[in-house]
Amino acid sequence: MSHATGGPRPEAGPPPSSPASLAPASPEEYPQRVPARAEGVQLLGRAEGSGYRDAPALVRRADGQTLQLTPLLYLVLEAVDGARSMEDIAEHASRGSGRLVSADNVRTLIDSQLLPMGVLRLANGSEPAVKKADPLLGMRFRYTVTDPERTRRITAPFAALFHPLIVAAVALAFLASCWWVLMIKGLGSATHEAFANPALLLLIFAITILSAGFHEFGHAAAARKGGATPGAMGAGLYLVWPAFYTDVTDSYRLGRGGRLRTDLGGLYFNAIVAVAIMGLWWATGFDALLLVVATQILQMVRQLLPLVRFDGYHILADATGVPDLFQRIKPTLLGLLPWNWGRPENRVLKPWARAVVSIWVLITVPLLLFSLVLMVLALPRLLATAWDSLLKQQEMFSDALSAGDVTGATLRVLAMAAVVLPMLGMLYIVVRLLRQLVAGLWRKTSSSVLQRTAAMGAVVALFAGLAWAWWPDGGTYRPVQPYERGTLVDATTSVFPNSAGTSLREGGSRRTVALWPSDAPKPTREHPQLSMVLVPVEGSSGSADASQSIAPSWVFPFDRPAAPEDGDNQALAVNTTDGSVTYSVAFALVWAEDGEPVDNRNDAYAFANCSGCAAVAVAFQVVLIVGQTDVVVPENLSAAANYNCLDCLTYALASQLVLTLDGPLGDASREQLSALWAEIAEYGRNIRNVPVSEIQGRLTAYKEKITAIIRNDPSATRKAGQATAPTDAATPTTTLTGTAPATQVPDGPAPAPSGSAPASAPVQQPTPDEVTPSFAPDETVQPTGDVGGALPEDVTPAPIGQGTPR
Repeated sequence: MSHATGGPRPEAGPPPSSPASLAPASPEEYPQRVPARAEGVQLLGRAEGSGYRDAPALVRRADGQTLQLTPLLYLVLEAVDGARSMEDIAEHASRGSGRLVSADNVRTLIDSQLLPMGVLRLANGSEPAVKKADPLLGMRFRYTVTDPERTRRITAPFAALFHPLIVAAVALAFLASCWWVLMIKGLGSATHEAFANPALLLLIFAITILSAGFHEFGHAAAARKGGATPGAMGAGLYLVWPAFYTDVTDSYRLGRGGRLRTDLGGLYFNAIVAVAIMGLWWATGFDALLLVVATQILQMVRQLLPLVRFDGYHILADATGVPDLFQRIKPTLLGLLPWNWGRPENRVLKPWARAVVSIWVLITVPLLLFSLVLMVLALPRLLATAWDSLLKQQEMFSDALSAGDVTGATLRVLAMAAVVLPMLGMLYIVVRLLRQLVAGLWRKTSSSVLQRTAAMGAVVALFAGLAWAWWPDGGTYRPVQPYERGTLVDATTSVFPNSAGTSLREGGSRRTVALWPSDAPKPTREHPQLSMVLVPVEGSSGSADASQSIAPSWVFPFDRPAAPEDGDNQALAVNTTDGSVTYSVAFALVWAEDGEPVDNRNDAYAFANCSGCAAVAVAFQVVLIVGQTDVVVPENLSAAANYNCLDCLTYALASQLVLTLDGPLGDASREQLSALWAEIAEYGRNIRNVPVSEIQGRLTAYKEKITAIIRNDPSATRKAGQATAPTDAATPTTTLTGTAPATQVPDGPAPAPSGSAPASAPVQQPTPDEVTPSFAPDETVQPTGDVGGALPEDVTPAPIGQGTPR
């Protein structure tokens, strides 16, 4: 039995059938001879702490395979020494078992049981040709690093680490380290430091790999501590993971406590690594080292899983005394059937051991089957994702080589290996399962043409289903994208796309119909564009509050936008009249007092449900913050949509400017701003006479003029050199000498194309700052609130427009 990080140890084979019912063979069939054990066969003795009612005895062959034998078979094999005759062996077995065993019985047991096991030499004295068990969940591509003698020599000093006082100290230090790293210090700085320095990341990777090998030292040292002899150590591939292994088969000779110590030895050495790394961090101060502590914790958690042959599986097997858990799956499932309750096979295990094994089977089998089905269904997309990742890693590898970055190139190679190995492992599992299925059905149906025909028909149907599921069609081989959630529903709909519902739901992914301007690039999964999905709301039609409803009726299948609050500015243009044009204009200048939160909203909404019509909404807001303000979170939103429209246009433009002033404006600046705002107000009153294409440019020019007035006022910008102009016409962010810089969300128009859209898919092209609003109609052409007005004269200015901010 080998113990591996991510790998199994070969299990003891099941006890052979009882020889009680075997008839003695004729002397002609079984000639007289002196049997001898095969080379390298070791008798391990009776299994201690067994979960079987009749504890089996254990024998290990030269190839490392451990077998379980009934007590009678073990007595016979024990007496076979190359010198005793059949009669002498029978006498030894009779004395040990307490029942009469004849020489003919011994011949029968040898020829039908022990010879097929490969534990005896053949009649001509040659060694048997044995075939080691090759389970699906076994380790592949093994490579031996140390032979048994070297393993025993290397691991001998580490046995001292299992002294109870040392174990207690390490356990306490490890628990304290975990609490401090995960709950107090955190891994943020460690992650940043590691990824900022590829050399540190490579070092962490190397330490993690070495710690996995040190994990195997723990198993070997624990076996030596209990009196067992560890065997070879090496590496291989377990399922889809590279893994180390240590042959600790000899621990089967130990009692339950010794076997559990061997199983837990690897986890204990992971804890030692974590504690040592904490000491190294204490001495050096490199936060990146704390990531090694995290990797040790993750390794330990994974190893404790009892579903596959990790440490948790061996811990459960040795705790119950049932070393062949996977071989107990079939008899356990059959024993759960009511008509099998009274069979002797169900009483092989002790009651408590049978209960534990049954629970394990009922949990493990569904999870393994589910994982297998999910792996088969997701295999095309996983392969496509791996290929896409390989291409990216190869490109970065080439860039690193060109730049002479050896460390970066090494990381790319490791990344490519980490991508390829799991894919090879999954392909191997699928191919082997299919091959075993076909071969097994072919053998079992050899006696019946009808059964074989039915079995092969089922195989053909299975392959046809796999071909259908893996056929390159649409997104079958589309790489997994970062925006995908990866839920079970997503995995199912990738194979059965028609099984997904057609109704739109918040947070869901569905298909709908939308119109897009012919001269604009269309969004894709890989290059999405922010937009708004208008989801029909039951009972929304015709249920508007009369105080908010100006249109004859609300004909749109979505909610109205919320009414503006104090300090907000909103333009809402709704057109339901064929052949008409509706404008809504809202201009506002808002002053924020010192210390007040600035969370003003500037919204522009344009909606149309008509033919040959247009709806235009323009919202322009200037927020001036005087003094210190700790909360500055203004919002700038626009949305344009047409619903069941023919040859219509909807255009929404939200433009917002937020500036921070150190102090109130001087008299000259106030006069300039007042005159400029009067000009802006007059522009807003006559905006219907301005081409839509020129509106945004004019508002941008006004924002630049306001910024210039503020910047040139020394009382408003006492800290010279810190004022900055708007960074961009579409996304201005202006800070004028203050400790609370204003933030600005991008502004811009949101036109919707002419045409018609079905009820389930209203069309719109929102700005990048759009949200899904509720809606209220407004067909008037007027600014929202006051447009123009006098500037305040006192130090604490009063707001103009929509009122004080919230």
